[in-house]
Amino acid sequence: MADKIKFSLALVILAAGVAGFYLLSEQAMILRVLAVLVGVALAVVVAWKTEPGQRFFNFANESVVEARKVVWPSRKETVQTTAMVFAFVVVMALFLYLTDKSLEWVLYDLVLGWKKS
Repeated sequence: MADKIKFSLALVILAAGVAGFYLLSEQAMILRVLAVLVGVALAVVVAWKTEPGQRFFNFANESVVEARKVVWPSRKETVQTTAMVFAFVVVMALFLYLTDKSLEWVLYDLVLGWKKS
């Protein structure tokens, strides 16, 4: 129950930060934006103190660790793979064009007897 109260408080703080942006309409833009940023920062701090917040931040940290383990392809591998994709697209486009024209010829000229003008 305490986590729900803390999370609700975080939402209220966030809403207060956004409301501060509009309530400070006569002030400089930097103060208005600062009100929103302070509201977001305080809401994050309060949400962090909840059990679901702790799980989320642990998950985020583990995700960063896993992303660092990714082996990215070299420039040469990337260029080769991109070239293969483009070549496949060209071959597939040619195949579909020839298939379309063949079916058009079979249906219009041979089956239906229509001549294109």
